[in-house]
Amino acid sequence: MTMQGYLRADGRKGIRNVVAVAYLVECAHHVAREITYPHRDNAHVIGFPGCFPNEYAQKMMERLCTHPNVGAVLLVSLGCESFNRVKLENVVRDSGRAVETLVIQRTGGTRSAIAKGQAFVAKAVETLAQVKPVPMEVSELVIGTVCGGSDGTSGISGNPATGRAFDRLVAEGAACIFEETGELIGCEDIMAARAATPDLAIELRQSIDKAAQYYATLGYGSFAAGNADGGLSTIEEKSMGAYAKSGGSEISGLIKPGDIPPKGGLYLMDVVPDGPVRFGFPNITDNAEIVEMMASGAHMTIFVTGRGSVVGSALAPVIKVAANPEMYARLHEDMDVNAGRIMDGTATLDDVGAEIYAQVVAAASGSQTKSESLGHHEFILTYKSFEPIGPACLPA
Repeated sequence: MTMQGYLRADGRKGIRNVVAVAYLVECAHHVAREITYPHRDNAHVIGFPGCFPNEYAQKMMERLCTHPNVGAVLLVSLGCESFNRVKLENVVRDSGRAVETLVIQRTGGTRSAIAKGQAFVAKAVETLAQVKPVPMEVSELVIGTVCGGSDGTSGISGNPATGRAFDRLVAEGAACIFEETGELIGCEDIMAARAATPDLAIELRQSIDKAAQYYATLGYGSFAAGNADGGLSTIEEKSMGAYAKSGGSEISGLIKPGDIPPKGGLYLMDVVPDGPVRFGFPNITDNAEIVEMMASGAHMTIFVTGRGSVVGSALAPVIKVAANPEMYARLHEDMDVNAGRIMDGTATLDDVGAEIYAQVVAAASGSQTKSESLGHHEFILTYKSFEPIGPACLPA
């Protein structure tokens, strides 16, 4: 397949060309959702539910509304929330995208707002359909990976196979992002040994230490009942499986949500908030991690699961890798790759890694993933707080 992308004013290319309909408070969520229905394949709902401002949420929404997969944006405001909609609109307009802000309190109410919003979306979809794609290389991709609903097979099949795909993508110049620091506790030393610089090694260790302290304060680690039911016994065991999806490449840098990798390489994303524990569990669902990957420019996310999951994502495709062959048999209509063949002895890690790589290229070439074909556009954004990364976190 020939990869083609949609060139944006900042030089990045998107693998999709969708309209983002972004609500700026939960009170506007219903109107935003109704606006997208006539064009829900091409218009995706995203948003921030909080009524009170948060710098993290502002940055995330700015990054998401200017994501390379987004061609136009409709902002949906109730009118009295504290989100800085004027700044967000200016950021989107400065990026070269068509944008409009719909304020429900000024528009006549629900029906009037929906009608006006649908008119904007219809026009935007028609305009975006005329955009000619341009050639795109693997080296221009940003790929994220998460694992959710993990079981005893995840670290044996799906995660290490994804690591093989990551190694190939990194070798070809792509930027690959793995997470999450709360599920890498116990792996800090082996990660530090792979760091590009000694200073980065220190940053990697500190990110895991922060995660351990955060969860200790909460009194609850990133270990669910479903993990135990699936055969995992400790956070260290789960961590080793989660770590395997990073592959074996040198770790180029450490980023936080919304930081865009400056060039190709392998990056760890630190998802645990900085400062005192204020906002509860760092990632209350797998989709929170996917959203943070997208905010850092991920064109798509590879999602490894042993227990099973049916979610996808707004704005960017999700490739779901089934680690457990029995689960794949039950949920095959939602799974893109059966890494359980490794458990059955009918495929090797390299075989499945090559298949995951091929799925990435196919999705970047326009093929729909299972979650896309089923209409999954899940999205969640919560409160967090982060300090800027330091110079030791990124490659020179």
